[in-house]
Amino acid sequence: MAIEVDRNLCEANGLCVAAAPEVFALDKDEELVIGEVVADAELAERVRVAVASCPRNALRVTG
Repeated sequence: MAIEVDRNLCEANGLCVAAAPEVFALDKDEELVIGEVVADAELAERVRVAVASCPRNALRVTG
């Protein structure tokens, strides 16, 4: 599972971080950081929820 972020759309509001903190984080400059996704079924579902919760549709699952 791979995730892409459109940095032009991302507002770094943190909804994805709340849904899957093992994968998403905000750095000190409040830029979204996406970690490596080694997803079991539960984490994969939470990543999908995180992507769907993005109010700007800045995230997408690519693999």
